[in-house]
Amino acid sequence: MSLTFHWFLPTNGDSRHVVGGGHGTPVTAAGGDRPPSISYLTQIARAAEDLGFVGALTPTGAWCEDAWLTTAMLSQQTERLKFLVAFRPGFVSPTLAAQMASTYQRQTGGRLLLNVVTGGESREQRAYGDFLDKDARYARTGEFLEIVRGLWAGETVDLAGEHLQVQDARLARLPDPVPEVYFGGSSPVAGEIAARHSDVYLTWGEPPAQVAEKIARIRGLAEKEGRTVRFGIRLHVITRDTSEQAWAEADRLLQGFDPATVRSVQEGLARSESEGQRRMLALHGGSSGSLEIHPNLWAGIGLVRGGAGTALVGSHDEVADRVEEYHRIGIDEFVLSGYPHLEEAYWFGEGVLPRLHARGLWAHPHRGAAAPAAPHVPFGS
Repeated sequence: MSLTFHWFLPTNGDSRHVVGGGHGTPVTAAGGDRPPSISYLTQIARAAEDLGFVGALTPTGAWCEDAWLTTAMLSQQTERLKFLVAFRPGFVSPTLAAQMASTYQRQTGGRLLLNVVTGGESREQRAYGDFLDKDARYARTGEFLEIVRGLWAGETVDLAGEHLQVQDARLARLPDPVPEVYFGGSSPVAGEIAARHSDVYLTWGEPPAQVAEKIARIRGLAEKEGRTVRFGIRLHVITRDTSEQAWAEADRLLQGFDPATVRSVQEGLARSESEGQRRMLALHGGSSGSLEIHPNLWAGIGLVRGGAGTALVGSHDEVADRVEEYHRIGIDEFVLSGYPHLEEAYWFGEGVLPRLHARGLWAHPHRGAAAPAAPHVPFGS
């Protein structure tokens, strides 16, 4: 089975420095270096498409541009790239969401993937008019996905749930293909929802041993539901021709972190209700010392950014080794990003992907079995 790689669209802005934000923290000033215009995001999307990334994740929240609208525009500027649209079930009715997805599939030739985000921060949820607590939000997500799945299957859906209610709901036109559902969450209730409804369970970039424990737990829950779930991981990446060059870049990013910003961000993230965010914070403890938490796995990004806070750092061969290590424990999909996203897409696409191709782990999705171009340095050494 060929590994699948997705890139990231920085709809909160991009920079040669780390752009913070997410999980209740504001976007850092670096987000204004390269505003998330359609012109710039198109450059990233086209690069990802050409390099062999299957899709591109867009975040959701008050700190970034709307994912549905932005990716709908970008779909008209690209040919094959799929869009992993993050959305929160509590903000739109399930019938309307199912209809939106169906329309999206027809108008883009089936290029929608859905990243269901329950929402880990009550304060941000309340700003959107959602006053449920975290456990109730997960329960609502389960009802939401039950309705949407039924509608996509062509059923007439009646459901009187604890949080959602629909009667005689039906789609006039079904999505073709049905969008795959990506879902993450580290809490027990998140695992139960993922096992029942997700196609791909996503985890943030914890060390392999911790990821293996998650995979075993979710796989076991899915088996009880009579289902099979694939597994993906969300990571940043800094890959260069040599290990020294990659770690020098990581150090450059680290030196750009303002201590006051780090303290402020860490204080904000410490209030997060997200179990996944708690696990991310535990990897570095808010300190800039001992950030390599596993060979070539660096926790520095999480000092100033909420959500995914770890990066694969090393030579192209070392990063390929770590990708293969995660694959051996069950990861088949990788959702990657790097600062800035345009240049880092080329570093990974021209440096790591050919090496994975040579190992028989990856094939360009639009070039069949043909080998990609020989690796070269895209922006100088």
